[in-house]
Amino acid sequence: MIVVTGATGALNGATVDHLLELVPATEVAVAVRDVAKAARFAERGVEVRSGGDYADADSLPTAFAGADQLLLVSSNDPGADAVALHRQAIDAAVSAGVGRILYTSHQGAAATSPFVPARIHLATEELLAGSGVAWTSLRNGFYAHSLAWLMGPWQETGVVAVPADGPVSWTAREDAARAAAIVLASDGGYDGPTTITANAAPTFADLAATASELTGREVTSVVLEEDEWLARQVAAGQDEQMARFVLGMYQAAEQGFFAGVDPLLGTLLEREPLTARDQLAAAASASR
Repeated sequence: MIVVTGATGALNGATVDHLLELVPATEVAVAVRDVAKAARFAERGVEVRSGGDYADADSLPTAFAGADQLLLVSSNDPGADAVALHRQAIDAAVSAGVGRILYTSHQGAAATSPFVPARIHLATEELLAGSGVAWTSLRNGFYAHSLAWLMGPWQETGVVAVPADGPVSWTAREDAARAAAIVLASDGGYDGPTTITANAAPTFADLAATASELTGREVTSVVLEEDEWLARQVAAGQDEQMARFVLGMYQAAEQGFFAGVDPLLGTLLEREPLTARDQLAAAASASR
């Protein structure tokens, strides 16, 4: 039995869809906070379990029961102690006798990263390593759909203005979801940190040049002073705390935390992964 948490979300929901192409529905269960939102899986023969809230520790062992493999989505509860929540989920998996825990991590997982989620991911991987259970950490590349806001309003201004620049292996979330399904279907074929990225890591300057090619008009890039960039974000209506959170992503990119690429994703998909260029092409086409 494969149990998947977060299946009503975009990433793990797509993972379950792909998983059902590879294994019978009777071998899949989803553990969710709101069973009504998982009706589409129930209609396909997937067992829907109540118990996707990591804060509700008492409900988790039952939700995870009988799992040969358990896919844990990383917590995105605002203001919560994500590592503590992940610890509760891992402890519950251990008590339920789960055979292998898989976790949606991030390529840039590191204790020294200025991007807060990267530190959370590494701390969670350390919990997995100490759990005594077989584990796989899916270190996904930075999701390419994030470019819609991380590049700013370049389609209106003709400028990609960022507070720091560096290479990022922008990876399509849909590709990462399919890869996760393939890894799950391999039944233990991948162990420990497993990097899932696109095949290139362009900078924001590179992306501006690509945008120019795609749109036929000049799109430039500029690196602003951090204070100026923050002031612009706040003036545009962004919460300052959130703006500082996002700033950490650019800083991490500048420091090379997202620069690595790995051929595994293409191998799993048996095709070239989607690229940042594909993402920009779709955005440019939609704006016409």
